[in-house]
Amino acid sequence: MRKRRDLSRTVLAAVTAAVLGVAGCDAVGGDSAGPSGTEAQSARPSPRPTPTWDRSPASIAAVGDSVTTGFDACAVLSDCPEVSWATGSRAEVDSLAVRLLGKAKAAERSWNYAVTGARMADVPGQLAQAALRRPELVTVMAGANDACRDTTAAMTSVADFRTQFEDAMSTLRDALPKAQVYVASVPNLKRLWEQGRTSAMGKQVWKLGICPSMLSDPDALTAAANERRTTVQQRVEAYNKVLEQVCAKDRHCRFDDGAVYDFRFGAQQLSQWDWFHPSVNGQARLAEIAYRTVTN
Repeated sequence: MRKRRDLSRTVLAAVTAAVLGVAGCDAVGGDSAGPSGTEAQSARPSPRPTPTWDRSPASIAAVGDSVTTGFDACAVLSDCPEVSWATGSRAEVDSLAVRLLGKAKAAERSWNYAVTGARMADVPGQLAQAALRRPELVTVMAGANDACRDTTAAMTSVADFRTQFEDAMSTLRDALPKAQVYVASVPNLKRLWEQGRTSAMGKQVWKLGICPSMLSDPDALTAAANERRTTVQQRVEAYNKVLEQVCAKDRHCRFDDGAVYDFRFGAQQLSQWDWFHPSVNGQARLAEIAYRTVTN
């Protein structure tokens, strides 16, 4: 009996080893040994990370300056928010809000707090107002008026511009830690001067005080005039670097990578009155840039 029990145990052990051996080959493949210890842990599939950027936010608030108010797009020296690239309702613009929310929801779930003439120092206050609506996406386009001063000496310094933008982001984060932010680059002001100086009407409107640091004496090509325009242009480029750097520190912020700055506004994209602010067509192009950045 003892020999039979020993024989039975031997047979059972052999069968068990064979089964385990087959199971091991099926799990790993070929003749490889199965993972163990830390190898076994690393072999397990990792859960997908939660996306940090929502391509379809349910509400939008806009802050910034005259570009976002639609200034001079519909009538001379007047705001026209219905054609704003960010929150406008006009079909020919197809604003960011309409593209993301649809026309009906955009009318109820998008808000524009931009103010003509605003500089970056004004953006924290605008964001504080916008935060009361608890938007899921906030658009920021500001900085042109920091460069568009009476003189180059009066332009906002790069250090102050950085502090003001950081303050703006902090203001938003204190109220809405997870709200997404789209930051547009400052337009190429020198490009706008190059286009607008061909319009007699545009140059007359410029005399009313539109961006004098860049646009005063528009036909002057002296060394001093060229240096002045170059100084403004370099300041705009420095502002855009600040926007990029500060935005990069926030996981819920997207900068347009200079797309607005790089856009080559032509006659069709500029106001027929001042040849500086975007026309209705120009607003539509800005909406395209924003939508591409938000949804990619």
